[in-house]
Amino acid sequence: MDPIQILIIAVLVLIFMLIGFIVGRFIEKKKWEEEVDSIRADAVKRSRSVLTGSFSEQLAPYLPNFGHSPTEARFIGKPIDFIIFEGMDGKEITKVVFLEVKSGKANLNAVERSLRDAIQAGKVEWETYHPPEPAKEIVNDK
Repeated sequence: MDPIQILIIAVLVLIFMLIGFIVGRFIEKKKWEEEVDSIRADAVKRSRSVLTGSFSEQLAPYLPNFGHSPTEARFIGKPIDFIIFEGMDGKEITKVVFLEVKSGKANLNAVERSLRDAIQAGKVEWETYHPPEPAKEIVNDK
């Protein structure tokens, strides 16, 4: 083969490689655009699910079959949704209930499970904290 034929073959190979690269990028871009739509749809679906769950949590005491007086329920949010003080309406608390609201197929996360286990194991205590006299103690410490 003479040098001109080798040069022509090399140029053709480079042209085919460039065409392949451009076609590959175009195909990859189209694939990505299709995936982006799917990813966005999934994100919207998950966002709606989270918002619905949050909405349900806040409204739970006022929904049917709640099982407790809404005025005795106190929303905490994390790590548990509600603490119910049964009997508080009658001015004598007879029971304290830790209540987690779950919607759909949601399950307890690790922290919620550990809290449930601690409560069921009786690892619950009462403490009273008396803060220092605000002005007198802080001024005298300096």
